[in-house]
Order: sequence, then C-alpha cells, then structure tokens
Amino acid sequence: MNFGNIFKSIRKEHPKPAEAPAHWIKCPKCNALMYYKEIDANHYVCPKCGYHMRLSADQRIKLLADEGTFIEHDNNLEPVDPLKFVDKKSYKKRLEEAKKKSGRTSSVVSGSCKIDGETVELVVFDFSFMGGSLGSVEGEKIVRAVNRALEKRCGVVIVSASGGARMQESTYSLMQMAKTSAALAKLDDEKLPFISVLTDPTMGGVSASFAMLGDIIIAEPEALIGFAGQRVIKQTIGADLPEGFQRSEFLLEHGLIDKVVQRRDLKKTIGTLLKLFSNEKNKDNELSVEN
Repeated sequence: MNFGNIFKSIRKEHPKPAEAPAHWIKCPKCNALMYYKEIDANHYVCPKCGYHMRLSADQRIKLLADEGTFIEHDNNLEPVDPLKFVDKKSYKKRLEEAKKKSGRTSSVVSGSCKIDGETVELVVFDFSFMGGSLGSVEGEKIVRAVNRALEKRCGVVIVSASGGARMQESTYSLMQMAKTSAALAKLDDEKLPFISVLTDPTMGGVSASFAMLGDIIIAEPEALIGFAGQRVIKQTIGADLPEGFQRSEFLLEHGLIDKVVQRRDLKKTIGTLLKLFSNEKNKDNELSVEN
C-alpha cells in the first residue's frame, strides 16, 4: 500500500497561484481583504465599512427578482456601427471585446418578473459592457419594456449603472435620451409607476434623461450620480466642490432623489412601493366606477 497516494487523495487541494486572487476580494474603500463567499453572502457590500461594490446584471436580477420569475426579452438585439466610428480602436472591435468580457450583446438586460410578488418590467444596466453606456439598442430595450408594461398594466423598474451616452454612436445615442423619456411619459399618462434605482455610477446622458424621471428615485449608499465629472465642474466654476458632492447622500439632502436604500433592503423597498402604487390604482378604478 502506498501511503503517499492515500494522503494525497485526502489532502485538500489549494488553489493554483493564478486562481488564488479570485478567492479574495479587497474593498476599494477600506482595503479590507475578505473571502469571496463572505462578500457574496452579503450582496457584495463590505461588512467592514458598508461600501457597496458594483454588481453585474445577473447579480442584480438575482437580488431583485423573485426566484424563477425573470424572463428575459429582446436578447437578440445587437448594436451595429452605422457611422463606421474609429478612435483608438474601431467601434466594431470595441463591441467584440465588450461581448467577450461581459458575455452579453448590450449593456442592458430587460425582462418580465415579479418583485416581492408584484408583476413588473425590470431593466438592468451592466457596467461591464462599455461602461454601461446608452446606445441605440439600450434605448430600444427600454422602450420595449415600457410598451410591455403598458400592455400588462404594470410598473417599470430601471436600475442604472452607466457612464452616459455612447460616444461611438454620436447622435444615434443622444436620440435615446428623448426616445426613452417620451416612452416613460406614456407610462405616466396611464398612471403606471416607474421606479428608478441609481447605482454607482449613474452619469451623463442617463442621469440627464430617464434615470431622473422616476415617480420614486432610489439610490444605493455613496453612489456617484451626476452629469459632468467633478474635475470638469471644478474647472468650469473655478471653485472647490463641497464634501460628498455628487454622492447619493448629498443628492438626498438637496432634494434630487427620494431615498437612499441599503442593498439588503432594496427588494423589499421596491416591492412595498409597487404594492402602494397598485393599491392607489385600484382606488382610482373604484372611484371612476362609482362616478
């Protein structure tokens, strides 16, 4: 009997050097080193300082949607290169790299689901695809989600994580600001709720359009939210910016958003709001019938 082989079979295998870093995560804020299972169980919120790390679209859907209820739509839509745009790389090349990196064809995932038992159309941005930038496909997915909500008479929840409009699509991208805003105006006309969730970061053309049009605007703690970057603003006005400028707590204090919600409470908060809107809609229907 070879005792070496026996001990080898029961010895716990350690990760290879190339795999080891994936088992540990360093908090970008406090630099605490945590085992990935610990941080995963805490929804990627640092247990030491409370910093909310960025989530992928899949992680966000898992966090918000009731288990087994999410049905993705429009995943066949892919961006094209109408302008044959080239900067340091061609737009076509950047799209190929983004698809390989994220495993997706656009920065938006949209679908139907239930949140805390309430039917809703959910749209989630994935920052790993070209910085969550807003292009023609992303705008179309949002509009289609709104149209489905109009048909089903339900609400829309959009979770934003974006650097803004996609420069490689130029005016095509900027047009999505008006396109999505017009679609949400129809939702408002039908008295159906739109809840906007702002995560880190929500900037540029996204913050200047649909992200700030919610009936209720929620943000995660310390999320960076604004239009232009702080350096540009500081150079433009020639003055130092106040502490916490463009962070969600600063925006709440100045009345730009309605609530800052911890990630662990996000699903329950959205579900409660959807129930509240649903009850109000039912009351309105009862009053119209009586009249």
